[in-house]
Parts: sequence; structure tokens; C-alpha cells
Amino acid sequence: MGFLSDPIILSRIQFALTSVFHMLWPVLTIGMAGYLVAVEILWLLTKNPDYYRHARFWSKIYILNFGCGVASGVALEFEFGANWAPFSVAVGDFFGTILGFEGTMAFMLEAAFLGIMIFGWNRVPAWLHLFSTIMVFIGASLSSFWIIVANSWMQTPAGAEMVNGKFIVNDFMQAILNPAALNSWFHMVLAILETALFVIGGISAWYILKNRYADFFSKSLKLALALAVIVTPLQLFVGHISGEEVYHNQPTKLAAMEAIWDTIPAGKSAHWTVLAAPNINAEKNHWEVNVPNALGYILEMKPNLSEPVMGLKEWKPEDRPHAISLIFYTFRIMIGIGFFFFGLMLLSVIQWLRGQLSVENITKQRWLMRAWIFAAPLGYIAVESGWIVREVGRQPWTVYGQIRTVDAVSHLPVPT
Repeated sequence: MGFLSDPIILSRIQFALTSVFHMLWPVLTIGMAGYLVAVEILWLLTKNPDYYRHARFWSKIYILNFGCGVASGVALEFEFGANWAPFSVAVGDFFGTILGFEGTMAFMLEAAFLGIMIFGWNRVPAWLHLFSTIMVFIGASLSSFWIIVANSWMQTPAGAEMVNGKFIVNDFMQAILNPAALNSWFHMVLAILETALFVIGGISAWYILKNRYADFFSKSLKLALALAVIVTPLQLFVGHISGEEVYHNQPTKLAAMEAIWDTIPAGKSAHWTVLAAPNINAEKNHWEVNVPNALGYILEMKPNLSEPVMGLKEWKPEDRPHAISLIFYTFRIMIGIGFFFFGLMLLSVIQWLRGQLSVENITKQRWLMRAWIFAAPLGYIAVESGWIVREVGRQPWTVYGQIRTVDAVSHLPVPT
């Protein structure tokens, strides 16, 4: 239990737990705001009162998540100053500006229109209510954008240089649009939408399975499915692009994600490891389950690599991630859930085209409803797993290649 006396480990654990808990709430908040926009547009276009009732029902869940997300996020702001003071001193000029953008652009936009969205029913014109819902969705999405910009800069720092222990930004646009920023944001937004759609679908499936309000919830399930037809394949594509970005900009993270110990030279084909038992002491995998010649297709869409894939042995142990098994398997959990969502979407579309999702037949699709219920929490697991890969895979750096984690933590007294 020696880690209980290590302020670095304790600070990392505290920040990790706070982040993991906080992320549960904005994921559904942002995604459900997008769903509410779609529902309200359908209401205005069709004048169908069912869509009005759907908007009223799902907005109640939205506001609960919104409140929890705001409250849980406050703690993270304090931890930057309390637990990571040297980091805050070094990057505070840039980080403070980015977090200020989040407050002035995102929070103010949400604050201005959230009241109309929640309490404006039958008090303002329908078009104004829709406009307010759109503004709330844009505000929430902007919040995620600025957070991802800040975090992506820690992954691929750009547009700044270290001067006397502080990062001085010399190209603000380059810092904001750092190599990881846009891909990471698109990947996160799609993950948020995907999670919300399968939560909505899972809740709807539970009611349908119980044969309660099947007419009402069959509509919400089918709307979630229709949106998932767009989101799920797009997420697989953007996720692949994000993997290519890691390949080019964070070679130690890629090596940890794939448990690659020895460098694979350019011009060679390489297997992709599906399962393995990495051993950091022996610097090898005790056993592996591989797909021959697949890594080149995954990274470059061709059999032979045009660039070498650096193995973990290329770096000293203190310059590479240590939790290889954690990074390796959380990455595969995220990928597996993404393909499960895609498969469930395809099966559901087939059943829809066969007429099995009509009000008369949907209650008979018990296996499909159970699959949607099973899928409801998986989006959260995928998001958290991806975040673990992103953060733990960056170690031992807080700012990749610039500031080590041991130099970024506050030297706090530990109780004995």
C-alpha cells in the first residue's frame, strides 16, 4: 500500500476518479440535446403531437443530467490549482484562455437559452423554442470543443515554446488547431451522440419489452435508430482517422495500444494483435492472438507499412507508458463496443425493413429489445475506455514530450 504515501499517485487517482464520474453526465447531456433538436424539427415539420410529447419527456432527463454535469465539473477546476499547481503555472496562460472561451462562449450560450428550452413550452412560439434548443446544443458542443482543444494540446503541443518554465503561445491558431484537436473533437462528439442514441433506444426498449406505452416508445426507438444509421458508421471512420493521428504524432501511445515491443520496419507487413498478455518486466507478450498482415491495413489501408512502427523497446522504461495491459485492453473494449453498436444498428434496420418494428410487432421482438437494453450502458464504457487510452497512453508526460507528470504535480503533504 505504498502508493497511499505517494502524492503523485494519489493526485492522479483523485483526478482520474473525478474525471470519470464527471464525464458520465455531459456525455448524455450533449447527445440528448442533439436528439431533442431532431424531435422538435420533426414536430414543427409534421405537426404530429407525438413528437411534442417526446420532446417534453426526454427534456426532463436532459435537465437532470445537465445539473449533475455542472456540479461534478466544478471539482476539476479546483484540482488544477490544488493538485497540479506546477502544471497550472507552466501552461496557465494558454489553459486559462481556453477555459475562458468555454465559459464565455459555451456556458453563456447555454445559460441564455436553457431557461427558454425548459420552461418556454406554450409560452414562446414553437420556432423560438426550437431555436433555443439548437442554441443549447451548440453551446454544449462548444463546451466539449474547448475542453478537447485543451486536452489535445497536451497530447500534441503546438504553437508555443517553453520560456523560463512557462509556455508562451506564439501562434494561437496553431495551438488551438493542434494536430490532434479536430479529429479528437469529431470522435468525441460522435461518441457522445452514439451513447445518447443507444441510451434513449435502451430505455425505449425496456418499456416496449414490458409492453408499456409501446406506441410512444416505438417512435423514440425508431428515431434513435434512424440517427444511429448515420452516426455509427461515421464513428468507425473517424475513429480510424484518429488512430492514424496517434500513429504519426504519439508513437509511444500507439506502441502501448498495440502492445508492440519490437520496431516493425517500413516496407514490412505485420500482424494485428487481438489479445495478448503484455509483461513490462520481460518486455514481451507472454502469449498473443494475432490476425496476420492486418496492421498495415488498419494503419495505412495497405498490406505493407510505408513508415516504421516504433516498438516500446525504442524508449527507456521511464520514457514510455507503464500500464500497457490497461491501455491495450481498454482500447479493444472501445473498438469492440463500436462494432457492436454498428452490428445492432444493422440488425435493427433489417427488422424495421421487414416490418417487425411496427406497433403491432415490436413487442414480439424480445431478443432485439434485450439487445438494445444491453447496449444502453455500453456507450459510457466505450467513452471512459477511450479516455483511459488517451490519458494513460500519454504517460509519463502531462504535456507530451514537454512536461513530465512528476514535474506537474503539487508537492502536497500525505497523511501518515
